[in-house]
Amino acid sequence: MWNFENPAMTGWVQLALGVLLLLLGRKLFWVFVGAIGFVVGVQIARYFFGGQSELVLLLIALGIGLVGALLAILLQRLAVAIAGWVAGGYLALRLAAQFDLQPESLRWIAFFVGAILAAILFSMLFDWALIILSAITGAVLIAEALPLAREAAWIVAAVLCVLGALVQLRGFRRSAPPP
Repeated sequence: MWNFENPAMTGWVQLALGVLLLLLGRKLFWVFVGAIGFVVGVQIARYFFGGQSELVLLLIALGIGLVGALLAILLQRLAVAIAGWVAGGYLALRLAAQFDLQPESLRWIAFFVGAILAAILFSMLFDWALIILSAITGAVLIAEALPLAREAAWIVAAVLCVLGALVQLRGFRRSAPPP
């Protein structure tokens, strides 16, 4: 996904972010927002500062992620809704790329449709949306970090998504107040 000079280092970062999102996306929502900010920050840094070293690109992405995490702590609902919008758009873009959707303008339409649907989902079902989107995003990040064929990556992502959602649901049901 990231295509920096040292793919092993960024692969480990991507794998770690994926695991955090997969297992703790709802419980530590600021991690979800910060990780989404980091993933988007990598794309922004690569686009605007592509000639810089990997360390500079990672620091820019880390800065964007930290701003997202700080906003999540201070403005919880707004920050998570924005992160949901970005995560939905990101996932739609990844899906469009997997299916080699052409022309490029259709990929941007997919981004906005995914983003709008995710934002609506977040506003209606806050905790459930966090669980679902963080599990999907974490599973996709993990699958993309592993050296797998496309079909195998889809299977791994689907299995990880279900497992991650179940782990998060288990924690959610324990912490939910009794009726």
